[in-house]
Amino acid sequence: MAIHLSDYEKGADFDGDYAKALHKVQQRLEHIQTAHIVHRRRSVVMLEGWDAAGKGGIIKRMTAMMDPRFYHVWSIGAPSEEERGHHFLWRFWTRLPADRQIAVFDRSWYGRVLVERVEGFASEKDWKRGYDEINEFEAQQVDSGTAIIKLFIHITQKTQDKQFAERLDDPWKRWKTGAEDYRNRARRKDYKEALKEMFHRTDTRWAPWTAIDCNDRKAGRIAALTTIADALEQHVPMKAPEVDAEVVKLAKDAFGYEPKD
Repeated sequence: MAIHLSDYEKGADFDGDYAKALHKVQQRLEHIQTAHIVHRRRSVVMLEGWDAAGKGGIIKRMTAMMDPRFYHVWSIGAPSEEERGHHFLWRFWTRLPADRQIAVFDRSWYGRVLVERVEGFASEKDWKRGYDEINEFEAQQVDSGTAIIKLFIHITQKTQDKQFAERLDDPWKRWKTGAEDYRNRARRKDYKEALKEMFHRTDTRWAPWTAIDCNDRKAGRIAALTTIADALEQHVPMKAPEVDAEVVKLAKDAFGYEPKD
């Protein structure tokens, strides 16, 4: 099904108890991570979206109750000089998760067909070839047992401008915004054209896209976290591990432990 970003601009207020809903989905994510660990599964959660759309806030809340030893957040910026000397996917191969790990990408390999396309950092030949290369790259990961969850966090220009203003007004958030944000803002039309083709060419059955309306922060966060939890639960057996009888015996000998009914 085609993704039209205009369908994700209602910005309806979150309906319900936000704190309760957030805690509930965070507990789900904590259990999902445990299932990854005990069943030796691996997953990639990848977020693309507009500047100031709320990707960082979603990731912060996603990982709030997770064991930091078994996930890694990759914030993807411009490639280094060494990375530019390799195929554009090389730097992502080195960041893929091992068994028992969840890798979270704040921006991703889709830079090839978004910022590199729009800003002219890649030739037309290179970014056009990028769609097939990305699809094959993702298919390889899925075929080898890695789940890939892809979210695009959408906000309107009006919401983005509000977020930019709030960052400038807050002395402790000013570092989050700079001249690059405004260069990107000026080319929103070009980015929307690139996004339209990206969704059309890379919304595959093995790695589909999900767009999230984040014009209301609370509603967007719950929607994104719920989408992630739903998708990851399809990838890993959601069965708690059985207690180790030998460990039970050791606990009983050590301090008189008796299993609860």
